[in-house]
Amino acid sequence: MEENLKQLQSEIIKIAMYGPESTGKTTLASQLAEVFNTIWIPEFARDYLQDKWDLKQEICSQEDLIPIAIGQIKLENEALSQATKFLFCDTNSLVTKVFSDIYYNSCDPILDQAALVHDYDLIFLTDVDIKWEPDDIRDKPDDRETTFATFEKTIKQFKKPYIKLSGNKEERLEKATKIINDLAKAKQLGFNSYDFIEIYNRKINAETIEFQFNILKNGIPKINLDRTATINDGIIIISKEEATYFSNYFDQKKENLKLKKFVPASGAASRMFKFLNEFLNEFKLGEESINAYINRKKEKNLPVFLVAKEKFPFYNDILKVAKASLPDFDSWEKDTRDFGFIKTMLSNNHFDYANKPKGILPFHQYKSHVASAIEEHLKECLYYATSNAKSHLHFTVSEEHQKSFESIINDVKPRLENSSNVAIEVKYSYQNKSTDVIAVDIDGNPFRDENNQILFRPGGHGALIENLNNLNADIIFIKNIDNVIQNHADEIALYKKALAGVLIQYQEVIFRFMKILNSQTISNEEIAEIADYIKSKLNISIKPDFVKYTKESKVEHLQTILSRPIRVCGMVKNEGEPGGGPFWVIDKKGKTFLQIIESSQIDTKDENQIKIFESATHFNPVDLVCGIKDYNGQKFDLTKYIDANSGFVVEKNKNGKPYNAFELPGLWNGAMAKWLTIFVEVPLITFNPVKTVNDLLKPAHQPIDQ
Repeated sequence: MEENLKQLQSEIIKIAMYGPESTGKTTLASQLAEVFNTIWIPEFARDYLQDKWDLKQEICSQEDLIPIAIGQIKLENEALSQATKFLFCDTNSLVTKVFSDIYYNSCDPILDQAALVHDYDLIFLTDVDIKWEPDDIRDKPDDRETTFATFEKTIKQFKKPYIKLSGNKEERLEKATKIINDLAKAKQLGFNSYDFIEIYNRKINAETIEFQFNILKNGIPKINLDRTATINDGIIIISKEEATYFSNYFDQKKENLKLKKFVPASGAASRMFKFLNEFLNEFKLGEESINAYINRKKEKNLPVFLVAKEKFPFYNDILKVAKASLPDFDSWEKDTRDFGFIKTMLSNNHFDYANKPKGILPFHQYKSHVASAIEEHLKECLYYATSNAKSHLHFTVSEEHQKSFESIINDVKPRLENSSNVAIEVKYSYQNKSTDVIAVDIDGNPFRDENNQILFRPGGHGALIENLNNLNADIIFIKNIDNVIQNHADEIALYKKALAGVLIQYQEVIFRFMKILNSQTISNEEIAEIADYIKSKLNISIKPDFVKYTKESKVEHLQTILSRPIRVCGMVKNEGEPGGGPFWVIDKKGKTFLQIIESSQIDTKDENQIKIFESATHFNPVDLVCGIKDYNGQKFDLTKYIDANSGFVVEKNKNGKPYNAFELPGLWNGAMAKWLTIFVEVPLITFNPVKTVNDLLKPAHQPIDQ
């Protein structure tokens, strides 16, 4: 009997319908067969039981279930030779097994085993959200939700690859058709059905996966640098007086605007403490001195940390815990005490700093308290991101760390609101799982971990363009979580507001031009004026044959250029910091435009490209002010202005196995590649990142009286 229930294997992609009676399985199977130009398998039980009723006036009994299962699998096996690429099955043995459980409270072990071992590339679980249609066989119009719950519970227990389908007949067909096409693409790329379900549940498009695979296989096209952006050649320089003018201009306009500050803050501080983690892992306590380790490793950061550790804002707290948890701490030699101090700071039993987000770490020591980067960002909001006595701040965080952020904010916010008479609204968002990226092994196949699961990685900060796209504001200030300061807050605010003033003035001109372009009475002189502005002020080249265009085509071309989000980016003088900078880039059509470029985007084998990159006079400190609405006040869809080909391929390692992964175009370069871009030089004082813990020793992060 078991032999009669054996399912033949085939290269045909088999899709099974599964669900309670009268949930559209037959309709969907026949529709899909027509769409994909193949055949479908009807429900064997329907004819079998109808014949039994017609001949004997008897309904189904438990003894009928094995013959029904055998008849169904026989139809399926015979159809494999007739199917094209796909075979659609109206039902399967798992449906029969569930009906046995529901009607008879038991299931024949042979049927149970068949339901377990029969495989389908995908199963559609049909919902009970469509109207019940009675016939001679169906008899359970009531408790449909309970029956459906049993079906879903069973398919989960049997660990089958399934997707729930809801909606009317047309909606189901549309959804199922796309899902099946995506499944076929996924299989071509080397994914199995369970991989596909994981991809589907993450809401990642098959086209996205296919694009990433092509990039990982063929590499990312390198950026073609034309020249470095410099003062008066792509970068505007403003004096202190001009900064004051633009700042005041912003202040005059801000009450009619909704302002928001956007802070990417989801990353852990692992790199900040990298040299200390290496010390804990590689220092041979009891066998060598710390000085010997420093000489052996040629370590430059550790001696600075140890000599100045009393100046760190967290010093007293860590010392107190170290002494409490290590009873002999005070009697130890200095090297052992230093080792114990660092271990207490990084141990997951104590402070675990390297695994926490930078935002919650102690950054600045004040007379009354120690402040985190979160608190400093809230204070900055009051300086420049406030209008109508309201300040809006948005953090992107990891979900598991949101409570830590909230705890700090709930402590700090009331104090700041009382002292400023400004209401501070703080919101959070997470990096969307649909922006996670796939990884491949060295052979170009999907990378699998020790549990044979495909590996997804966060797509990098470029994924946050989705978070930014969900915000509703007229002006958005963007600044990294670690770029805060303990001193000179007024000067920081001056230049942040100045960038906003520059943005507003550009917007006013662009919006005026857009209204002219949309009018019926636009003149040739106005067209020429707008084209000249685009070339001279926005640094965007107009097509050489523009003069030959018809008037309507000229208007359309200029509208296309101007109808984009705009960003004003602060740039500091290059002092050797690692990271991107402002450049003139040549696209495939030979047009030049301004962009922030990272070293990984250029061809390192091209000496001329390296020479241009290394000659950069300015550096990108991630100091942006953005306008994301058009002249009608409607939000742009920011996802339409990404250069997908400007991402990165990163080499990583998991449990000793190397892999490559695609990283999305960076938030402030590739993700904003098609924005209108203005570069403005700002003073170096505005850039105070904390890349390593020793950066907290710099004057900008130390109390003034020290």
